[in-house]
Amino acid sequence: MAFPVTVPRLGWSMDEGTFIEWLKRDGDPVKPGEPLFVLESEKAAENIEAIDAGILRIPPKGPKPGETVAVGRVLAFLVAEGEGIPDTETQSTPREPEAPARANATSPPLALRAQGTAITPRARRAARELGIDPLAIRGTGKGGRVRERDVRAACSPLAPREEGASLSRSERATIPHTRIRRLTAARMVAGVTQAAPVTLTARVDATELVALRDRLRAATLPDTPSPTYTDVIVKHTAAALRQHPLLQAQWRDDALWIPDGVHIAIAVDTEAGLLAPVIRDADKLDFVQIAARSHALIAEARAGRLGADQMRDATFTITNLGMFGIDAFTPIIHLPQCAVLGIGRIGREPAVVEDRIEPRHVVTLSLTFDHRVVDGAPAARFLSTIRNAIEQPILQ
Repeated sequence: MAFPVTVPRLGWSMDEGTFIEWLKRDGDPVKPGEPLFVLESEKAAENIEAIDAGILRIPPKGPKPGETVAVGRVLAFLVAEGEGIPDTETQSTPREPEAPARANATSPPLALRAQGTAITPRARRAARELGIDPLAIRGTGKGGRVRERDVRAACSPLAPREEGASLSRSERATIPHTRIRRLTAARMVAGVTQAAPVTLTARVDATELVALRDRLRAATLPDTPSPTYTDVIVKHTAAALRQHPLLQAQWRDDALWIPDGVHIAIAVDTEAGLLAPVIRDADKLDFVQIAARSHALIAEARAGRLGADQMRDATFTITNLGMFGIDAFTPIIHLPQCAVLGIGRIGREPAVVEDRIEPRHVVTLSLTFDHRVVDGAPAARFLSTIRNAIEQPILQ
């Protein structure tokens, strides 16, 4: 009996992905749990494992690297010894693969050779996204290997040109869409058009927040990440979500669904685009543990090593633009979440304290919520809980 190999759904909103490459050759035996192919979705590439056992048979019209494939599409079959591909092939002899085999043990790690040029998989994906021939790029890696940064640099308007060459008007005015940019755009539009977004803002006295962060930094052990302002607010927000679980509810056609865990995504700006790795069970972690996890996730994101599982199942998102001097902004909901918290810059301002004026640290928080799920009063109470935690923090 032949078992179809199909495109799985890797995320709630996924309708299609990008086929990267086969990890098995046509005619190879496959066991359950063995990686079969690489699929790119949710801003990351994942190895897709086999569910069944059999001999891999790839039809002549099987997917090509870089091809967009819909969820549920049959890519190949796992068949018994001597069995052909259903409806498309009756020969039992495995045909020659159409794509080159993976690099052998003597090839450079994580690279495929093409016409004598070593190109990393990330560079090949970036080249497909940007419509660039990677063989025309001078690599800066070991042995002239073309890396992702080389591909993106070649597409930059500031990239060096051959002597005497000039940019055309269209080249100066056009930046090709990457897959991450398209995915980000789709999610941002969905957060506005498929929800009923409302934003509340609150100016918060952050003097005690600054003092708490200084104490935490002073107590941090050497070679250990020191908690940032975002880390501290993640901790306060996680506690507030336990008190106000409706701010984690998700809209479904028949009812609201409230997740059990508190999994907070933090927005990270990277060269590849905006990514949102998830700090899982944030309500069960202390400040130092949150700092360690966020530090590791941000490093993975900026190195381009985040997996899709590290960006999945968030129940709430926090985004901080304070380091860019932004006071307040309107963050956009990342569906199916119902709320997102924006953090502005922390600045010193004169404030009335009892009967005197003194300088205080102030920060503006912006909470965007889906009014289909949450009404204004519960959202305001949630934001007030976070405000109180920042103004009167407890060292945990």
